[in-house]
Amino acid sequence: MDKKRGRARYELTTEQWHKIKDLLPGKAGDRGRTAIDNRLFVDGVLWILRSGARWSDMPERYGKYKSIHKRFTRWAMKGVWEKIFMHLVKDRDNEYLMIDSTLVKAHHQATTYKKKGRLWGVPEVA
Repeated sequence: MDKKRGRARYELTTEQWHKIKDLLPGKAGDRGRTAIDNRLFVDGVLWILRSGARWSDMPERYGKYKSIHKRFTRWAMKGVWEKIFMHLVKDRDNEYLMIDSTLVKAHHQATTYKKKGRLWGVPEVA
C-alpha cells in the first residue's frame, strides 16, 4: 500500500475515480443490480492490466478473480471501457492517455516464435 496516497499501487486516486464513476453501470437508478464495489472492481482490473499478471494471480483484496474477469469481459462486450476511454480522451490535461513501452507488456506467446511449422502470433492461412 502506498502510504503517501493511502492506496495500493496501480489503484485509482480519488480524483481519477470521480472522473469515471458516473460512467459505470450499476449506479442507483440504473436497470439491474446496483453495484456497491465498482471502484474495487476497477482497481482490480487496473492491477491486472498494469502488472501484466495472470487473472489467477490477482490479490484476494479485489475479490474472486473469476468473477472479476467475467465482469471485465461483460463490460468490454457492452462497450463500457470504450465509453470511459472516449470520455477521458476529451480531457486534454489527462496525463494517463500517453502509452509507451513502460506501460505495455506482451505475453510471451505474442512473439513470432516458429513452432511445428507455424509462427505464433500469426494467423494460420486456410
